[in-house]
Amino acid sequence: MGKRGIEWLVCAWIVTALIGCDQGATAEPPPKEPPAPAAPAAEDGRVEKRGSSDSRNTAVEEEGLLIGEYRLAPDPVIDGDTIRVEGIDKSIRLLSLDTEERFHGKAERAAATKDFEGYLKMKRGDAKRPRKTGTPMGEQASEFAKAFFEGAESVRLERDDPKEIRGHFGRPLAYALVEKNGRWTSYNVECVRAGMSPYFTKYGYSHRFHNQLSHAEAEAKQAKRGIWNPNAQSYGDYDERKAWWDARADFIRAFEHQATRESNFILLSHWDAPNRLEASLGKEVVVLSTVDRVKHFKGLVRVTLDMQPKRPLPLIFFDREVFNESGVADYQGEPVVVRGRVERYTKGSYSTLQLVVDDVAQVTTPKLPGEI
Repeated sequence: MGKRGIEWLVCAWIVTALIGCDQGATAEPPPKEPPAPAAPAAEDGRVEKRGSSDSRNTAVEEEGLLIGEYRLAPDPVIDGDTIRVEGIDKSIRLLSLDTEERFHGKAERAAATKDFEGYLKMKRGDAKRPRKTGTPMGEQASEFAKAFFEGAESVRLERDDPKEIRGHFGRPLAYALVEKNGRWTSYNVECVRAGMSPYFTKYGYSHRFHNQLSHAEAEAKQAKRGIWNPNAQSYGDYDERKAWWDARADFIRAFEHQATRESNFILLSHWDAPNRLEASLGKEVVVLSTVDRVKHFKGLVRVTLDMQPKRPLPLIFFDREVFNESGVADYQGEPVVVRGRVERYTKGSYSTLQLVVDDVAQVTTPKLPGEI
């Protein structure tokens, strides 16, 4: 088949996916923030809601479920799970999605075309966990996103958790909805329904749309759409990925449930985590975050936990045996729960809050597939 014929088939496939997937998967408006018809965009790219005198004050950094309505930027699709809008400094990381990557350069595309299975093995190497890399399905996911957002005048961005404002790389986290046929339709749900992405739970289950996303994934699997098609050139290891992601999500959910009952439980991904730690100086807290870096010094080991906004929380191990027994070194990039008293460390002009770990029982790690 010639290049023109292949392009026609891809376009036809995307149109079919969009028609078949838009089956009314809409998102409920956030509490006290009902949707309104789109109005002219403000100078910062946001779309003012009619009848709202303070709509211009809706800021990306403000706590809440509704971020706002924005015009899509020119060429808004970066890939299947990342878009750009006008008025926000960084790209938007779309929640509950993890589409495959687009190819990075001609060499990668050529290697995948020549021997796809060999290409995947080469990219995985001896990595303990599945890795991300460019695939034909990654290219299709980007095309699906372009078709979905085509012609949309604005996009409504919503959060899953009012305190989860930005992710690890500083990008705003959001669900993206556009108005189609008189209703707000969630791109995140439709992307899963089309088989362009699994329901991505690595950083926790969706608080607001878990059922919709689960049903959309089940529908895509049953219909063998996208990544669930056995003939698709995709990662092909989603059983392994999802077992890992769901184990992390179960661990996170257990902490979140306790956090609703215990006032000293703090999620470091929340924007107010630094303030809560400051208010807890000298008191015991229980924190949840992912392990960032491990650094050995002469008299101690310092482990940093990710914390928003970009202020890592140090864990200090003065006893190397405790550090080794905790197993935390094997959990870089993974979530852990740590209990400890908040202390302040100051040296010269440098000052930070920290937790000292002197008992292995202070650290709880998740049970992940493949762990001993």
